[in-house]
Amino acid sequence: MPVLHRTRRPGATPIRVLHVIASIAQRTGGPAKAVVDMAAAVAARGHAVSIYTTDREMSDAERAAIGAPPADGVARHVFKQHWPRTFAASFELGAALEDAIPKADIVHLHSLYLYHVWKAASVCRKAKVPYLLRPHGTLDPFLWRRHRARKKLVELAFQDRVIRDAAALHYTAEEEMRLAAPYVHGAQGVVVPNGLDMRDYATVPARGAFFAAHPELAGTKPILFLSRINFKKGLDVLIPAFAKAYAADPALRLVVAGPDDGYLAAAKGFAETAGVADKVLWLGMLSGEAKKAAFADCTAFALPSWSENFGIAIVEAMACEAPVIVSDRVNIWREIEAAGAGLVSPPEVDAVAAHILLLAGDPARGRRMGEAGRKLAAAKYDWTTIAVELERVYARLAAQ
Repeated sequence: MPVLHRTRRPGATPIRVLHVIASIAQRTGGPAKAVVDMAAAVAARGHAVSIYTTDREMSDAERAAIGAPPADGVARHVFKQHWPRTFAASFELGAALEDAIPKADIVHLHSLYLYHVWKAASVCRKAKVPYLLRPHGTLDPFLWRRHRARKKLVELAFQDRVIRDAAALHYTAEEEMRLAAPYVHGAQGVVVPNGLDMRDYATVPARGAFFAAHPELAGTKPILFLSRINFKKGLDVLIPAFAKAYAADPALRLVVAGPDDGYLAAAKGFAETAGVADKVLWLGMLSGEAKKAAFADCTAFALPSWSENFGIAIVEAMACEAPVIVSDRVNIWREIEAAGAGLVSPPEVDAVAAHILLLAGDPARGRRMGEAGRKLAAAKYDWTTIAVELERVYARLAAQ
């Protein structure tokens, strides 16, 4: 992420913001990226922002960079994770939080059910420092029901109290807040979306770069999936939907990009079963210009998730003028539909196949949707605007 110019109003009092999250490893996807980017955006407004985390799932390169001077003004404090790793436990992190939290004005606490949540909330309670709790979609009914017995034990042990004691819960869409309402014990919520630095998308990437890098796609209509390869992302819907659409339009291809989150073998099995294994290109993780080139050259970006509290890859696709196909379980689907930036349906094979064929057969419509998506991304999901919203939330909660 580029260094942001500081834009704090003259005379405004800096807020000391401390983020706590289990991991900021790039491969973990949206939550890690959101924390790093929002921290940098708020720091650029002149506030003192730091991140406390563990080395959970970090690559060798990321581990080697621990302790390097931050280019974005955000201090990162990374501590070793230890057993039980299921809960991202780190007593070193806990000890550091005991020292750091009393010096903060507000703590921004990310995710639920893990060691850092219990420890940070406990220290905040003792030090009388308010915390903003961001569930990152874990209170969506689809995810809330998973492993219910195990989660219930954690809720009784500490999670319910952590929610009740929060100064507020942070949601990234109105839909996420609505879905979470039955599980938050009446705690108040604030809605502040995720974002992009739109200066990284000042121009739409030139068409053709992705095809040049992947000549096997020449003359085809690629449908792009770019996200963690995870059970909730809807590949069990997308792959058979693609197979159905391919039977009607043999120029179609499916491109699957993203790190394996334990689901790659299952996804490849769906392609084998559907008879399209040789029509799917598996690319692994894409980043930087390669990712933007994929968005720019795809016929459509598709993410028919079963649960998605935001979906930053969708906004990235829109910023690159790609029309999007999403499910109505993606919590910004109403915004996408209202803007005319994409097609929305339940996560059902026939519906997704119909949307693939619609955009594959009507390039002009896809271009119009792509232009509308870029306007939506610039108007609603630019970090420079979102940072002002976060600043107001932090200031209000810190003053309570």
